Amino acid sequence: MTRENFIEMTVGGLTLDPVTKTPIVILKDSDNKLNLPIWIGLLEATSMATELEGIKMARPMTHDLLRTIVVDLEGSVERIEVTDLKDNTYFASIYIQVGDREITVDSRPSDAISLALRTKSPIWVAKKVLEASSVLQQVEEGKETNLSNVSRDKWAEILEKMAPEDFKYKM
Repeated sequence: MTRENFIEMTVGGLTLDPVTKTPIVILKDSDNKLNLPIWIGLLEATSMATELEGIKMARPMTHDLLRTIVVDLEGSVERIEVTDLKDNTYFASIYIQVGDREITVDSRPSDAISLALRTKSPIWVAKKVLEASSVLQQVEEGKETNLSNVSRDKWAEILEKMAPEDFKYKM
């Protein structure tokens, strides 16, 4: 992987599309200047939310199971990458290190992000994905820059003004 073609991002939060009530995960860069909303499924949003909030389920969820399998096989999730945006669909890869072997697994971004949260693995987004996303927002200086402090009402206001096709992502 060439690092100059990717930007490291973290989960800035989860919100709901005010029109469709579909969950959205917001990825943000460390400078809070770039963000990437990705529409996800309800189960994946639940998986992310439980991990972000530190909620322990009575039985393992799918992403907990995946983490356990990787760890029990003496591997580690080195990173996940959101690699492409084709035909309004985001693509991701999970990079697993087992001994001296690196395994690359094709994944939906939502599953890769859920696993990255559980393994404390870095999330990288290809610059071409950010460039292709029509909602890439450069946050101007002086404006609110911490996405975690943006209120639910403010996100609802921002998202109400946008149509799903603005995000170039289909469910």
